Amino acid sequence: MSNSEEYFRAVRRVVVKVGSNVLTGRDGLNMVVIDSLCSQINRLFREGIEVILVSSGAMASGRKKIGLARRPDEIPKRQAMAAVGQAGLILAYENAFSSYDRKVAQILLTSDDLSGSRRRYLNARNTLYTLLSWKVLPIINENDTVVVEEIKFGDNDNLSALITLMMNADILINLTDIDGLFTADPRTCEDAKLIEEVSTINKSIEKIAGDIPGALGTGGMMSKIQAARKVTSAGVPMVIANGRRPNILEQLFKGERRGTFFVPAKDKLSSRKCWIGFTVKPKGGIKIDEGAALAIREKGKSLLAGGILDISGDFGVGAPVEITDTHNSRLAVGLVNYSAGELKKIKGCNTREIKERLGHKPYDEVIHRDNLTVLDPCSPQ
Repeated sequence: MSNSEEYFRAVRRVVVKVGSNVLTGRDGLNMVVIDSLCSQINRLFREGIEVILVSSGAMASGRKKIGLARRPDEIPKRQAMAAVGQAGLILAYENAFSSYDRKVAQILLTSDDLSGSRRRYLNARNTLYTLLSWKVLPIINENDTVVVEEIKFGDNDNLSALITLMMNADILINLTDIDGLFTADPRTCEDAKLIEEVSTINKSIEKIAGDIPGALGTGGMMSKIQAARKVTSAGVPMVIANGRRPNILEQLFKGERRGTFFVPAKDKLSSRKCWIGFTVKPKGGIKIDEGAALAIREKGKSLLAGGILDISGDFGVGAPVEITDTHNSRLAVGLVNYSAGELKKIKGCNTREIKERLGHKPYDEVIHRDNLTVLDPCSPQ
């Protein structure tokens, strides 16, 4: 078993994600929980640890505020409900932190803000870096008021993972309403046992997580496991813990074992490689042979035309594409030096033949290794 205490001792920047089922009660926002959370976050700031908060709760808060019995099915009503709830959510945080003279900033994002272009991604990152340099707490949520399916993160578990990677944070703490990942749903199964550590996210872990749904929010345990896979593959640890437990953040940073600790990969990826591998949305796909797959996975090589078997999609130069092997398993994501049309003409050919087939050869590599992120072989399809 790894020593999670060592990881926490080294933390200088942390992303804390808190779920709607932690923040809300029968009468709307649970101010006791919010006040406790704010006190703990302020203490971390005073100890020199930068904190970024990814907070759910807007839709749940809005539903209580408006007086709806359940979350409506119609998208405009959900978005209006989120708008009402977000105002109350950020006001609750602002009031709670005012007693510590701590300023907060509201950041509302869509997937397009991070994956749409490298420039927008860097702009968002620079804004967050500036806020942290001012000792201001960024409070991030998905912009539910304007989001549509095409630009949706999916849930705040995924958003928190992307923010962790973007900001080069040292750890992600995901606070929910149960004590961590259990062998079964502890709310319905008395024999469920807490899994204190996960070193490999395999099919059995996915099976367990799939049987533990969420409550008020959209993200159940499976979405948390998918977030853990993203950050741990990039070399960042994650913890799932109970956000309703008093002083949970203080306990974790003291080295006490709480929740489920996900052990990270040994090598930490650069921010750029994280963006390529986990944030951008592929515009097409490239299937490669076993030799090319081995060269990329085991030897850290670039992708050459000779190893390409097939092309899917219609993409241009510089587009992100997904690379799969002969078993249709996701191997990597990279930025291509050739368009889909050009690749169809040069697939399988030797590098020295590219100019003959295209009339020009700007690059030897189809995807240079610096623009290529190898994925966890168990990453979701």
